[in-house]
Amino acid sequence: MREKGRTRRMLGMGARTGGAMLRSRMGRDAGWERLGEQLFDELSELKGPAMKLAQIMAQWDDLLPPALAEQLARLQRQARPMPWSQIRRTLVARFGDLDAAFESIETEPFASASMGQVHRAVTPDGETLVLKVQYPGLEQVLEQDLVQVRRMMRLMRWMKVPQARLDAMFEEFADSLRGELDYRAEFEALARYRARYAGFDGVRFPEPLAEWSGERVLAMRYLPGTPMRDMEQAEEALRQRLAANLADWLTEELFTHHELHADPHAGNFAADDEGRLIVYDLGAVIAVPEARLRAMMQLLGAALDDDPMGMDAALRSMGGRQGEGAPLALYSESAAAIRPLFAPGEQDFADTRIHYRLREISPKVWSAMDRLQPPADTMLLSRTLNGHYWNMVRLGARLDMHARTRPLLARARDGVA
Repeated sequence: MREKGRTRRMLGMGARTGGAMLRSRMGRDAGWERLGEQLFDELSELKGPAMKLAQIMAQWDDLLPPALAEQLARLQRQARPMPWSQIRRTLVARFGDLDAAFESIETEPFASASMGQVHRAVTPDGETLVLKVQYPGLEQVLEQDLVQVRRMMRLMRWMKVPQARLDAMFEEFADSLRGELDYRAEFEALARYRARYAGFDGVRFPEPLAEWSGERVLAMRYLPGTPMRDMEQAEEALRQRLAANLADWLTEELFTHHELHADPHAGNFAADDEGRLIVYDLGAVIAVPEARLRAMMQLLGAALDDDPMGMDAALRSMGGRQGEGAPLALYSESAAAIRPLFAPGEQDFADTRIHYRLREISPKVWSAMDRLQPPADTMLLSRTLNGHYWNMVRLGARLDMHARTRPLLARARDGVA
């Protein structure tokens, strides 16, 4: 992964993105689709932090230009794999003679992402494993890549995001990527989650296998399932069971264990034949402090009560907002956009009216960013919840969010997260 010109190529991507944003601000054709195609080609080859950042951006469907969002979303489902010859070197370093260690290994990965890819293998005893293999050389180029990512993130200053907030957002992003390189931590997270949810029927996790794992290889017992992105075409009852299980699991994670799986793109999830959620990747797990969770629920409660002053107070309690003049009209518009989803009874996440209203509000949000300034330490949490919201949208989930959130809102009002 030390190919010559890597830094130059990343700088070029930043320049092209900045140019598109400038053309858009001037009212000219930004060429978002062409830019997206170029980014897909470059990032599929480069992998690493820049590709991860693009995958994160793709989860914000309601903020990105649709043509750009569609191209970046391809990185979650069609990213080009790294050649087998390079992956093989990592496996040989761990296992030695692969022909002796395994009955067979599939040279074509069945999943490839920004930091590694997954290959199926069969042991001499006939057991099927999956091997998550870190891209070779990634550890060496990570810090160099992060320098360029920081420069690319400076483009957000055009959206009135102060440098201090950008620095905090960058550090959160960088820490999460460094954590994803630690396969031993992910091994421990898988073991912890399997024990935690042993009696929770709606979610399953693959079993990590210590004897086959190493510093750059994470081995798991094969747990088959239908990828979540393919579940969009599944029969209605199965989709609804999967959506309910996802919602139940997220609620349990947040309000009981104060943790959250923080990489919500659909490639990390699947479903079994009974609609149970399968979580394949636990490389990114974040802690959610009780006080932070309580403040976010207070913000939601104020929005549902159409209380813009309460929304402003909640943002301030979280460390957001700065300057004078709370954008009360924007608070009211935002609250009105999301309230239908929390109305009593079963609501349809695929209701496009909600998405259109959120997309219409987005430019106003960015124009008021100098006053809003959401706290940097909630950006990853907010991005994660937004990503899971879009997973629900694509599943066509129908959930009674009123019934689900009322007890949680009451707990927040009572000072209990």
